[in-house]
Amino acid sequence: MRFLQAISRLLATQTSAFIILVAILTFWKPELFLWVKGDIQTAILGIIMLTMGMTLTPDDFKILAKRPLDIFIGACAQYTIMPLLAFSLVKVLQLPNGIAAGLILVGCCPGGVSSNIMSFLCKGDVAFSVGMTTASTLLAPVATPLLVLWLSGSSIDVDTWGMFRSILIVTIIPVALGAFANFFFGKKKQYQELCSVMPGVSVIGLACIVGGVISYNGQHFFTSGAMIFAAVFLHNSLGYLLGYIVGKCTGMSKPKKRTIALEVGMQNAGLATNLSTRHFPTLPDAALASAVSCVWHSISGTLLAGIFLLADRYSEARAEKKEQESRS
Repeated sequence: MRFLQAISRLLATQTSAFIILVAILTFWKPELFLWVKGDIQTAILGIIMLTMGMTLTPDDFKILAKRPLDIFIGACAQYTIMPLLAFSLVKVLQLPNGIAAGLILVGCCPGGVSSNIMSFLCKGDVAFSVGMTTASTLLAPVATPLLVLWLSGSSIDVDTWGMFRSILIVTIIPVALGAFANFFFGKKKQYQELCSVMPGVSVIGLACIVGGVISYNGQHFFTSGAMIFAAVFLHNSLGYLLGYIVGKCTGMSKPKKRTIALEVGMQNAGLATNLSTRHFPTLPDAALASAVSCVWHSISGTLLAGIFLLADRYSEARAEKKEQESRS
């Protein structure tokens, strides 16, 4: 068990590198992940969401009641900034239907679980991060399909009911099962040890989903890769910036500003990848855009958390220097 826990910690801290490695390997050996499709892909995503649920305690749900204003601001930012940014980029960059569908879907998805890890790493407000992720995930079955339908217009055929059903199956049900398991068994040592390896399972699952998309659609990257990355980069970066501005404008503390920036900018692109594969099968670039988002959000989240920590060190060094000067 200790070996598995060590592997899990390594994967959790090196998520970006591991997913990039899998993506590159799959690009050259597509047959490695051809098995990740359809119901298998859905099951893998369900396992990822189950691992999230297994970390939730009754106290996490109390956060939703104790901090309603913070959560409300966060949820509004989550489901307005990213969807509208995606829609704006589609129009400004004149993106083709496939990339447009993928980007809008990523924008309309709830916050990603990895944002909780990044919030912890950069000394953000972890409780607020968990509360935002929980709230946006609970809202997703209704908010995501309706927003995709509204923003896509008539250019893309959207099965709203089918998307609602898919999100319910792969998010709400596994999260609820995980939360119930934690409620009943959370104090047992064996359960706690099992939970300690779940972050690694989540990272491996995410890598499998990315690998599956690249196995089937990697060849399209040469024709639209630059455009996809440009759209994903702008969408993600502007999301971080605008999320931070929302925190600043609403008078949030520094930890909360960092958290809302990460929560808004980092989407559950694994869910978007699954939904695009299932509901936009005739638009392969939609799944590819979602998979690129999956990889890039992990990288950029790690980089942003590092920048926040560097800013702290710089501030501490300046404060120490001023103190030394005042003494002298």
